[in-house]
Amino acid sequence: MGCKMAVRGIRVLPDPVLRQKAKKVTIIDRSVQRLIDDMIETMRAASGVGLAAPQVGTPLRIAVIEMPGSEVMVLINPEIVKRQGERLVQEGCLSIPGYQGEIKRSVWIKVKAQDRQGRNIRLKGEELLAQALEHEIDHINGVLYVDRVEGPDKLWKLVPESGQEGL
Repeated sequence: MGCKMAVRGIRVLPDPVLRQKAKKVTIIDRSVQRLIDDMIETMRAASGVGLAAPQVGTPLRIAVIEMPGSEVMVLINPEIVKRQGERLVQEGCLSIPGYQGEIKRSVWIKVKAQDRQGRNIRLKGEELLAQALEHEIDHINGVLYVDRVEGPDKLWKLVPESGQEGL
C-alpha cells in the first residue's frame, strides 16, 4: 500500500452530509485511493460491516463492505440493477449509534459498480450481503435506515450490556 491509512471521524445524525445525494466519482486518483484506504481502516476500527463515503464527511459515491471471512469489497458508483424478495431485518448504523430498528430489505440484489481500479464489476448478494449493499447504497443516496422504519415501535434504543439476557 505504501501510504499510511487513517481512521476518520464517523459523522452522526443530524450531520447534513448524511442527507446529501453523493456525487458520482469521475476520476479515481490518489485522493480517492487514500479515501478508500481510510474508509476501510475506519470501518474496521468501528467494527462495522460497511461504510459509505458520506459517513466520513465526503459526499462521493463510494462504499466499502467487509463480510466476516471475506475480502473487502470496494464499490465506486454502485447501483442496484435488480432486487427480489422481501424480509424483515434488524439493522443498526455507525452514524446512528445506540439504536436499532426493524426494516424491510430485499432477499437478494444485483449491483453494478466499479472497483478501485475503475473496472466494471457486477455482484449478487443475498441475506446479510444484500442488506449491507442496500444499506450502503442508501447512504450514498442520502437515505438512512431510520427512514425505512415503519413506526416508532420498530426503532429502539440499545441498552448497554449489564449481564441481563437479551433477545
